[in-house]
Amino acid sequence: MRKSISAAAVALGGSLALAALVVPTPATASPADGACFSLGVAGRYGEFIEGDDTHSPDAEGAVAVGGNADFSQAGFSVGQELTADEVEELPGGYSLVVGGDIKGPVHVQKGKGVYAGRNLGGAMDGVTKGASPIDFAAEFAKLRATSSALAKTAGNAPVADGRTLTFTGTDARTNVFTVSAETLQKAGDVQLKVPAGSSTIINVTGGTYDQRSARTSGFLLWDEASKSYVLDDKNSTAAKGQIRAKLLWNFPTATTITKHSGNAWPGSILAPNAAFDLGTGGPVNGSVWAKSLTGSGGAETHHYPFEGCLPGTVVPPTTPTTTPSGSPSTGTGGSESPSPSGSASTPGGTASPGPSGSAGPTESAPAGATPSPSASHAGSGGGGGGLAFTGAEGLVPLTLGGAAVLAAGGALVYKARRKKAAAS
Repeated sequence: MRKSISAAAVALGGSLALAALVVPTPATASPADGACFSLGVAGRYGEFIEGDDTHSPDAEGAVAVGGNADFSQAGFSVGQELTADEVEELPGGYSLVVGGDIKGPVHVQKGKGVYAGRNLGGAMDGVTKGASPIDFAAEFAKLRATSSALAKTAGNAPVADGRTLTFTGTDARTNVFTVSAETLQKAGDVQLKVPAGSSTIINVTGGTYDQRSARTSGFLLWDEASKSYVLDDKNSTAAKGQIRAKLLWNFPTATTITKHSGNAWPGSILAPNAAFDLGTGGPVNGSVWAKSLTGSGGAETHHYPFEGCLPGTVVPPTTPTTTPSGSPSTGTGGSESPSPSGSASTPGGTASPGPSGSAGPTESAPAGATPSPSASHAGSGGGGGGLAFTGAEGLVPLTLGGAAVLAAGGALVYKARRKKAAAS
């Protein structure tokens, strides 16, 4: 009887240890721990447009257009400021992707270009006909889910003083603000004061935003070194570009956005439902993700990719199980399960509140955004830690660990039996 109890105890201990290895424990990584979410494929492009794009004369970064592209007004050049590494990270190395018809002339300076529809005329330098390497419908579903999730984050309000609107944040990692489009478009000057290196998300509510309403002419960023607000542009920016690089303007419900041609707009702009009019002058110093886009003259996009951290806490996906053949599954044929909100879940799951002391998300992590294990120009601002495993890659070390536990248990049972036999 004693031998049976010992064997049972060993078997139970081995089973519990194996269970502890196979069942993932909730990860608690947050922005404070280095967990960030990127915008995936879309984050690698300076202009990422779901529908049509009518634009000239250039975009310094990569351009992806799901609909038709008309570059005929003054020609169009693409990718001048891309690095070799950035080109390599683009799908197929395509710095210009057009899912519909294209009208040139167009010149691809770095990388290569592809269009899936018709060539409506004009020189095509570096551009060939072929299938689009991007599923725009899928990518924009992710962007809309991300934009909606970010909009639910509690944010601070700016302070209005006459025609000047000032956003002030003190958190060293993440600062979140919420403002109505009506309030924002009344400003002549927009000022932002946050610590250099922190990620800043400005959620703008409302369906229409028009900078021409009050002729918004200045976006100024606080520069700690000079103790002053500095106009953002190529040759004039605060904190050596650290602030604009991690600044995201989020327009979750806007259907039209119009930029005043008299300013340079710092930061990247997420407006997945909006027709975006860049005007006829003044650049966006960052990326633009929009439903459609128009712009001409000096209204170009400068290559300052978003490098901020989209905050959120990673939680594990559905507990993996093992099929009879021994291959891991998630209980749904290996596919990701939907998040509680009904939106597509991230590969790492959904997110809960951000770090204490900062205005992190209060709902789920940006749905559809991709957990990023390392910083990159595509929008991951920090290293990943505590990400729950998915699939066979994560299951292999757990299986080996479980086998080792069971082997150790078996050895203990065998040793107990030998000792009993010798005693008798």
